Amino acid sequence: MLRTSLRRTAVGAAALALTAVGAAATTAGAATPTTSGASFVLPALVRVSVVDATHTVLDRIVLTDGHTVTTASGGTHVCDGTNGGANPSRVPTPTAALDTATRAAHSGWDGTWYDSFSDYDVTTIAGEAAAPGTYWNISVNGTSIPVGGCQFRLHTGDQVAFTLTAF
Repeated sequence: MLRTSLRRTAVGAAALALTAVGAAATTAGAATPTTSGASFVLPALVRVSVVDATHTVLDRIVLTDGHTVTTASGGTHVCDGTNGGANPSRVPTPTAALDTATRAAHSGWDGTWYDSFSDYDVTTIAGEAAAPGTYWNISVNGTSIPVGGCQFRLHTGDQVAFTLTAF
C-alpha cells in the first residue's frame, strides 16, 4: 500500500514538476525542457527513517532534491550528488533527504564536514548523538550505501534509513 501511495504521489509530483519546467522553457523560448542540466533537479519521493538503539526517532515521507545543507559543526556545503564527482549533475541524496525530513519534523541533525571526502559524517539526528563506538549507518532499500550520503543518488520510492550502529 505504501509503494502504491508513493507511486501515485510521485507521478503527480513529477507531472507537476515537468509541467512547470515545460512552461518555463516555453516562456524562455527553449524548444524542449531538459533534466540533464545542472540547474534542474527532478525531486524524489522517499521514506526517511531514523532508528537509534531502542526506537524509531523519525519516520517521514518527503519530496527531496539535492541541495545545499548547513550543520552547526560542519558548516554549509553542497549535498547534491556531485560531491567527489559521484554524479555528473545534481541528484537527490540520502543526506539531503535527511535534511528535508528533519526540517519538516521541526527537528535537526548535525555532522562534521570532511573536505577529503567531500561529505558529512552524520553525528546527531533529532537530538540522538552517536556515542563512542557507534555511528549513523546510511542504507537505501536495506543495503548500506557504498559512498557518502551526499554522493549516493536516490530515486522515487527509495527507503532511506539512518540507523545507529556499533562499530
